[in-house]
Amino acid sequence: MILSNQAIQQALDEKRLVINPEPRPRKPTIENPDCPYGTTSVDLRLAPKISIPKKRAYAFDLKSGKVAEFLAQNCDHIDLAISGAYTLDPGTFILGQTMEKVELPFAIGKPTLAARIEGKSSCARCGILIHFTAPTVHAGWTGQLTLEITNLGPCPFVLRPNEPICQLILEQVEGVPFESPSQFQGQTTPPGTH
Repeated sequence: MILSNQAIQQALDEKRLVINPEPRPRKPTIENPDCPYGTTSVDLRLAPKISIPKKRAYAFDLKSGKVAEFLAQNCDHIDLAISGAYTLDPGTFILGQTMEKVELPFAIGKPTLAARIEGKSSCARCGILIHFTAPTVHAGWTGQLTLEITNLGPCPFVLRPNEPICQLILEQVEGVPFESPSQFQGQTTPPGTH
């Protein structure tokens, strides 16, 4: 079951969902018509730190299991708070992150939540993918969300920090899950390190 915007806000109030900083305003106003809540989603913003895989000959073996460390060593790291923006050229791949930290705690006495992170249609229509095949945010997750961003379009695309970049869709989990934390749990960088 996908949560409506009102159910998302109720989950925030009940602490079954924590988004920090919390997206505001909760409803559009005359003063602030840009509301981050769609009917069944909430927008998240691009954090200033991005990582760009270096263009060189190297190979990663998933058997090593140290994805975050490998990426941290083989990426250039840019702070958009300093540069102001990054132009994503066609065919380029980067790792970004949500500005917001998301927590999906195991609920006691109320249904636990999981989520999916999806791109925004405004980016998709320009050929920008915000994540590849990894939209699931599991129950029990805590941390910022890494975005695997690529430009499949014909034109460069400008990325700026603090702009809405993706949307979170919340779903109710049936049954009580047991803990099985991700290797990226609590990540603080786009490659997934702490």
